[in-house]
Amino acid sequence: MKLVVKQDNLAKALNSVSRIATAKAGTPILANVLIRTDGNKLIVAATNLEVAIVTTLGAQVEEEGSLAVPAKLLTDFVGNLPHANISIESDDMKLKISAGDYKSTINCVIADDYPVLPEPTGDASITIDADELKNAISGTALVTSNDLTRPILTGVYFYTADGQAYMAATDGYRLAESKLIKTDQELSAIIPSATLMEVTRLIGNKKEVEIKYSDEQISFVMGDTSVISKLIDGRFIDYKQLIPTDTNFVITTDRSEFIKITKIAEIFARETAGSVIVEADPVKKTLSVRSITSQLGENSSSIEADVSVSGNEDCMVSMNSKFLLDAMNCIEGDKITMRFNGKLSPVLLTGKNDNYLHLVMPVKS
Repeated sequence: MKLVVKQDNLAKALNSVSRIATAKAGTPILANVLIRTDGNKLIVAATNLEVAIVTTLGAQVEEEGSLAVPAKLLTDFVGNLPHANISIESDDMKLKISAGDYKSTINCVIADDYPVLPEPTGDASITIDADELKNAISGTALVTSNDLTRPILTGVYFYTADGQAYMAATDGYRLAESKLIKTDQELSAIIPSATLMEVTRLIGNKKEVEIKYSDEQISFVMGDTSVISKLIDGRFIDYKQLIPTDTNFVITTDRSEFIKITKIAEIFARETAGSVIVEADPVKKTLSVRSITSQLGENSSSIEADVSVSGNEDCMVSMNSKFLLDAMNCIEGDKITMRFNGKLSPVLLTGKNDNYLHLVMPVKS
């Protein structure tokens, strides 16, 4: 292998892929990145056997070749080189790198020992606006579970129904759904949340993302960079039945003010694991958030709100303040609407449009 490449291009490529290069028990080679030439291009890739990231950059290639190089060492070294052309040359199992007066020789591993990288292919393909996809991931991935005994809840359900694409996730305590583009493709996949976090990190200023899907893997193609991931095996829960359609209480208020009083109540709610009481008064047209603890004291703050009530039950519910804040931070628009049926019913939160909804289970107190 012998080539010349720009420092900033190589540094960017290494930063894109090296985060997932971590050695596992029995597979120390995963701590390496794979670099190989392909015509007048340099391919830089890494995998942890669950997800692979592959990026391609232009290079002046004199001799073809490939090597597996320690990821952290190569990334740190290239990142500290001056913004100039870098000369790379392999000599047996050593990689010689130079840029002006900066020179290094790195011990490598034969590329044949590196796991075979999957190709970004699939039976179906859709293209989504990059910002729309990023917002959908951000709004759903945060509610995925860490419980490995229920693997389907550790991922985001990406599917189509009635010509509409959706992303949905739940950890059993809260649920989020994002509505994406209309499409005639048929998709159904549970994607690991860690994969989607890598996608949002790599989207950058891209305009569109092409998604390729098969029964076993999904690929996100963003210009010269692709994220290819295995899917979580299983059937996602029928979450639609959890979303209330008719509710006794409907409260609409200013989103930023609601966030502010919830943050204040959260300070006093530490003793009660973040539990706060949300209560609305249909006569005074107010919404209040309060917290009561035996050691710290109590707090109550109110803001103006439009309140619609049917039935005789008090318009009050106890909620986890962190879950409530997470939901409000994902919702777009100046206004936020809460809907629920009583103290023990889930709370539905929506914003200015119907493209995103967030459901939070109440705290029994």
